[in-house]
Amino acid sequence: MTRKALFLDRDGIINIERDYVHQAADFTFVDGIFALCRAAEGHGFLPVVITNQSGIARGLYTEADFAVLTNWMIGKFAAEGVTIAKVYHCPYHPEAAVERYRCDHADRKPSPGMILRARDDLQLDLSASVLIGDRLTDIEAGRRAGIPRLCLVPHESVKYETLRDVVIAHTLDEARLALFT
Repeated sequence: MTRKALFLDRDGIINIERDYVHQAADFTFVDGIFALCRAAEGHGFLPVVITNQSGIARGLYTEADFAVLTNWMIGKFAAEGVTIAKVYHCPYHPEAAVERYRCDHADRKPSPGMILRARDDLQLDLSASVLIGDRLTDIEAGRRAGIPRLCLVPHESVKYETLRDVVIAHTLDEARLALFT
């Protein structure tokens, strides 16, 4: 396992956080995401997306809708010279409206399931990997998976003052400079 990953949350890191984004018309890339990913790839990191998608569990959109948007997003990255190695999503939620998605699944962040699946699927060295998220659940998932380099790009409502050993960046450009220069 010699490959390393840049794990990225989707909503709030790749695209501007809006409730339950599931269509390209509502998807706006966060400034700096493409430069961040190009820098990471230049340092040998594989971009991997890990995203909770409770909108599926809530019945707001389907996994097919998510797949269409994901393929569109991957195409936009490719047009910017970035290859997304893989996208993992968790459609489960303990209080799901759609019964088949109602559970406390090991993939749902803050659990590390998606990261551990990526490790196995892509033969990743998590001890050499990086995770960037906008919520404490992202950071906790990274910790539980054993990722030592964690970066939080917080929303105003995230209380992060007590975090130790976490890079705090207020923009993706700050994250890029802190992690990949």
